[in-house]
Amino acid sequence: MNMVFLAQTATQTAEKCSKCCPPHAIAAIAGALVVGGLIGYFIGRRVASGGKAQQKRAARVVSSTPRQPIPAGSVEIYVGNLSYELTEDQLRKEFEKFGTVGSARIVTDKNGQRSKGFGFVVMPNRPEAEAAIAAMSEKEFMGRKMRVNEAKNTIVND
Repeated sequence: MNMVFLAQTATQTAEKCSKCCPPHAIAAIAGALVVGGLIGYFIGRRVASGGKAQQKRAARVVSSTPRQPIPAGSVEIYVGNLSYELTEDQLRKEFEKFGTVGSARIVTDKNGQRSKGFGFVVMPNRPEAEAAIAAMSEKEFMGRKMRVNEAKNTIVND
């Protein structure tokens, strides 16, 4: 809804009401000006912000190591409900008990300072990855029960 439409509506209402009731005409015009002013104020704030809210949303989830395509045949494993103190090296060592680990990364906040409590492990051998998923799922590690399953939105490098 734009301010021109509001002004036209207020003018039409004022014309109808001015014949029978001048106070209503004045109230209609005043109401349109207030509403139009508020809309203009908020639209102006949104334009002046330069899309900062959109930039914040885009920068929310950042990893210490950027997401890379995984080699074909590898399995990317989602590991959730991690302790915020867990490091990527500790995560890697936990999964190396079941086989070769291609990479391990923990997703951090936009400043890269604090863990978001989840991460991803890439294992090149599917049977080893399935064994790790079965063994690590619901396992308590550093005071928290981990959620472990195969990642859904994996980028595969053909």
